[in-house]
Amino acid sequence: MALKNPYQVIKHQRVTEKAVMLQQLQSAESNPSLERCKSPKYVFVVDTGATKREIAQAVETIYAKQQVKVTAVNTINMKAKATRRRGRRGTKPAFKKAIVTLENGNALEES
Repeated sequence: MALKNPYQVIKHQRVTEKAVMLQQLQSAESNPSLERCKSPKYVFVVDTGATKREIAQAVETIYAKQQVKVTAVNTINMKAKATRRRGRRGTKPAFKKAIVTLENGNALEES
């Protein structure tokens, strides 16, 4: 198995309303069932051929200065979507996203 560059494995962080909600679960106090979620979760768009182990190692390598520890990685393959714009048909590309769970107390600070 060839070593991959961590920046080839992880393309970018996905920032959506749902992804931001997952990041803020650790500080949720309004709902008793959400108080049990003490580990922050972050969503990344990753290479379609990347494994969970490669994704975890890449996140720990990229954020080595912050000394984050990955506890779990869940992956989802998103299918291509058909689009229509001004009568022309097209498709949005398929991609793979990973939900990375960090240890309690860890957080990713963007600089």
